[in-house]
Amino acid sequence: MNKKIGYLIAFAIALAAPFIGYPVFLSKLLCFALFACAFNLLIGFTGLLSFGHAAFFGAAGYVAGNALKLWGLPFELGLLAGVAAGALIGVVMGSLAIRRQGIYFSMITLALAQMVYFGALRAGEFTGGEDGLQGVPRGRFLGVIDLANDTTLYFVLLGICALAFALIVRIVHSPFGQVLKAIKENEPRAISLGYDVDKYKLLAFVLSAALAGLAGASKTVVLGFETLTDVHWTMSGLVILMTLVGGMGTLAGPMLGAIIIIALENKLGDWGTLLAQVTGIEWFNTIGEAVNMVVGLIFIVCVLLFRRGIIGEFIALAGKKKPV
Repeated sequence: MNKKIGYLIAFAIALAAPFIGYPVFLSKLLCFALFACAFNLLIGFTGLLSFGHAAFFGAAGYVAGNALKLWGLPFELGLLAGVAAGALIGVVMGSLAIRRQGIYFSMITLALAQMVYFGALRAGEFTGGEDGLQGVPRGRFLGVIDLANDTTLYFVLLGICALAFALIVRIVHSPFGQVLKAIKENEPRAISLGYDVDKYKLLAFVLSAALAGLAGASKTVVLGFETLTDVHWTMSGLVILMTLVGGMGTLAGPMLGAIIIIALENKLGDWGTLLAQVTGIEWFNTIGEAVNMVVGLIFIVCVLLFRRGIIGEFIALAGKKKPV
């Protein structure tokens, strides 16, 4: 019951947010929160550390962008095309990567993701190369609601992300999700019980890739462009950081981690200017240029003081044995 109340409060805050903050920035937060939750489904509940999730996120953005701009597909089909692209790449990468375990699995996902990056760099006609894919239209939702309005788009994305999060919750608490947890806790025991572990891993990998694709496609619609940054390995590192800061293996943790990291990346300079005005210390005006250093410090603090992540530590302090 407490969890349901917490989710309702969070949803109520999300509904009120665009009347206080900038809708485009808030929509971007939703996309990255979904991206982090998709990644957490793989690492937090299956125990597979992927260094290649940028491939799904970025490739889906390119496919959705071209679907809307060049192919003339409606908004819904554009997002579905991105999801399908993420899932397809997930099938290929997962089929190759799950043959290995531990760091070898992670390195294979990184290598394959970098292949996607260099493919995007070379396929200039499709991706725009170093210039990126520009001028992606938003279209209309269900052919009726014009998404040119930033607030309208935010509420549509909020509904999509809420449904995606509900799907993740359902997956985690389903019999399938329980098998994934068993694989994470003790894979040899799961094998001894007769489970086809590789099949479950692959399915979890593809589900995570598809949801990451939905996040990437949504981000392209929000910003109206797609660049190589989203398929670079640094984006995979960023989503790992979000998940660890918020709380790996928790449902709400990755969302909080995404909000913290993206807010720092986008608003640190403004906060530094405000601090400079209040304190009179000129150095604060330059803090926006040191965003990576600040994010790194936060990561170090979380590793030293919040090893379960922020939400994970909160759950532990609330008296629960395990973050769920």
